[in-house]
Amino acid sequence: MYYYWDPTYILVIIGLMIGLLASWKVNSEMKKYHQVRNMTGITGAECARRILDNEGLYQVQVEALNSNDGDHYDPAANTVRLSRKNYYGSTVTAMGVAAHECGHAIQHAEGYTPIKIRTALVPVVNIGSSASMPLIILGVILSWNQVLIQLGIIAFSLTVVFQLATLPVEFNASSRALERLERYGIVTSQENKGCRKVLSAAAMTYVAGTLAAVLQLLRLVLLFGGGRRRDD
Repeated sequence: MYYYWDPTYILVIIGLMIGLLASWKVNSEMKKYHQVRNMTGITGAECARRILDNEGLYQVQVEALNSNDGDHYDPAANTVRLSRKNYYGSTVTAMGVAAHECGHAIQHAEGYTPIKIRTALVPVVNIGSSASMPLIILGVILSWNQVLIQLGIIAFSLTVVFQLATLPVEFNASSRALERLERYGIVTSQENKGCRKVLSAAAMTYVAGTLAAVLQLLRLVLLFGGGRRRDD
């Protein structure tokens, strides 16, 4: 079975375009505000430490990564890890990103329900995302076995559920970040606007990822979920 073109590729192209646009936007905003030094002159690491200490999270560590990307909060190690540019940088972008990762640390400390749900989904989603296409392909090979195909589609749908669960977690972390930056007097009102632009652009990448996953799920349903064998 070989397709030179399938109309459902339109969904893939739309998802790809949305993802590229979101990626361009976040890279543009981050680059722009990486060139704007913050008024206090503190680094991203110092910003993170100030937020965490004010929240009473003295046990949360702040570490530098060996690269210029990959900022994240590691709940297992109870550590905020920042890229070198954001750890050592005294820019508006560095403060916004550092504060965002602290927002995740605060979520974990407070037992924020959406992040508990997302964390619980991780092992299930890892299995589902790995098994979805093999199940669908095997189902097609075995004379369009609908049991296997439907199991594959259900497995992929877990990825969509995970993406949807991620959205409130990321938006909430950014909201906490912006509020703490202002509450603790770390940024000026103008700098907070810059941080908001950076974090809003970053949040759009998660929205784009969710839309892409939904479109891919729709494509799988259209291609394989009809219960009918396609002609060769």
